[in-house]
Amino acid sequence: MNDTTVAPSRTALREADDLTSLGVTAAAAAVRNGDITSEDYTAALLQRVRTLADLNAFITIDEAAVLASARAADKARAAGSTSPLLGVPIGVKDSYLTKGLATSLGLEGLAQFVPNDDADAVRAIKDAGATVFGKNNLVEMSYGLTGHNEHFGQVKNPHARDRVSGGSSSGSAASVAAKIVPASLGGDTVGSIRVPASFCGVVGFKPTTGRWLRNGVAPISHTLDSTGVFARSVEDCALVDQIVTGEKAAEHTVLGHDLKGVRLAFAPRQFLDLVDAEVDARFREVARRLHDAGAEVVEVDLGNDYNALVQTATWSIFAHETMGSISEFLRHHDIPTTFEAIYLNLKPQLHQAWGHIVLPGGAGATSIEAYKEALTVSRPEIQRRLNKAFVAQGAQAILQPTTPCKAPLTEEQATIHIAGQEVSYLALANHTVSASSVGLPGISLPVGLSRDGLPIGLELDAPLGSDRALLDLARRVEGVWGA
Repeated sequence: MNDTTVAPSRTALREADDLTSLGVTAAAAAVRNGDITSEDYTAALLQRVRTLADLNAFITIDEAAVLASARAADKARAAGSTSPLLGVPIGVKDSYLTKGLATSLGLEGLAQFVPNDDADAVRAIKDAGATVFGKNNLVEMSYGLTGHNEHFGQVKNPHARDRVSGGSSSGSAASVAAKIVPASLGGDTVGSIRVPASFCGVVGFKPTTGRWLRNGVAPISHTLDSTGVFARSVEDCALVDQIVTGEKAAEHTVLGHDLKGVRLAFAPRQFLDLVDAEVDARFREVARRLHDAGAEVVEVDLGNDYNALVQTATWSIFAHETMGSISEFLRHHDIPTTFEAIYLNLKPQLHQAWGHIVLPGGAGATSIEAYKEALTVSRPEIQRRLNKAFVAQGAQAILQPTTPCKAPLTEEQATIHIAGQEVSYLALANHTVSASSVGLPGISLPVGLSRDGLPIGLELDAPLGSDRALLDLARRVEGVWGA
């Protein structure tokens, strides 16, 4: 990125701040209506990313290309274009292939790799008029939950620089929270959208697995991987979802303070067992607020062994499919590296982890028998348990804290502290992994700040394929909580 040499005036700073506060829907409407130009909007975002460079939210930004795209959008608007995302810059996690723009997958060895094609989701937002603002920083090969990258550096939390951003879609969440971009595309296998959304205080939407096309996005597990989006409102997530899927927008429920007719479930034995006291208190406060707004909130029990069942099955599938999924992706897209080369050059902690659980001969590798059992026995049983809430109890969504704690300190990379206990950082995904295990759509909503100013997230998981209903429900919950 190029440094600016002229200090902007106070008036210019205020105007730029007004522009950077725009969400996707508002920015697109303002460009279409001629209230702002894409060039001015984009210039304000570029100024902001320079100012907040210490967040380390981006790996690559081609400023000249971004501004050229903005000017082209303004010309298209003058010629009558009404594309739904015309002139809106959007961030893209650097696990997505982007034509003509370097795609590293978080690896030093691919820092200069420039693809010839776009990932399908990137092509969809471009076709809708959006500009790729830049490539967001991420954990190497999307394999982590704290936002640390050995080569490109730790992504810092915009709310507190000494706290992690979450991962693996770390830069995506941080850049949206910091108002550098109004939205960013991310990826989620066991929580890589929802965990950073919770820690950074933005909305993070993981669609039903397979709903969004995943072609051109570096994988971990073909069974569990999902692409999705970060934004600062549910409305903006719904717009991007509509564009990527091509699904016609449904009529939205009139928003207000009323949740009459809504039935929500929560499972305290499964999702409030190992949770920091402040997160627990906020979750219960949210549940009371939703009840006061008319929702029926029912308690369910998914079984004593539910968490163990979910953890064992999901992590087994996750690790067993990694090598094959990545190898196939590299071959299919002519990526100039190999799985073996990636493994050899991973940071020490990740290299050790892959050697233990990903390589077939690793001491912790999942056997083919255990893998098949996870797919054919455990996953159906998990779905059966969840159906007790969705079908037998008639719940439209299951509620839980998105993460069991606030964003940990950046020095807590391998182990973290939750409710006074020292546990593995993998516990950050203790709640998000439930939806991932069977591919449910899930969304994390910010529900305020802790006493020390750190965001707390609320997750809603819904039945398979009910994405638009979940987004509509999330809009209503957002309206109640923000009232």
